Amino acid sequence: MTDAHSQIDNEVKSNDVVLFMKGTPQFPQCGFSGQVVQILNYLGVPYKGINVLEDPALRDGIKAYSNWPTIPQLYVKGEFIGGCDITREMFQAGELQQLFAEKGIQAKSAA
Repeated sequence: MTDAHSQIDNEVKSNDVVLFMKGTPQFPQCGFSGQVVQILNYLGVPYKGINVLEDPALRDGIKAYSNWPTIPQLYVKGEFIGGCDITREMFQAGELQQLFAEKGIQAKSAA
């Protein structure tokens, strides 16, 4: 378990925006992951997508790491933001864009 934890920790700390998801940004393998990918792509935010389906230890590890039971999981500058519903609600309220701005991450504002 420690290996997955340190791997996750490293990804979260070395990338500004990380999405732990089912599938890849190019080919999401669940609707919820797909929605978060669409939001990030719409905002033009550079991010790293990590496919938890490739590694069962990672899939279980990320749930323990965040203490959050579902995937996808979005991290910004090392901070756990949430899953699909939270990300979508924040996006619709303009809070996600504000968060990116506060963290110094370039994103398009929703017009």
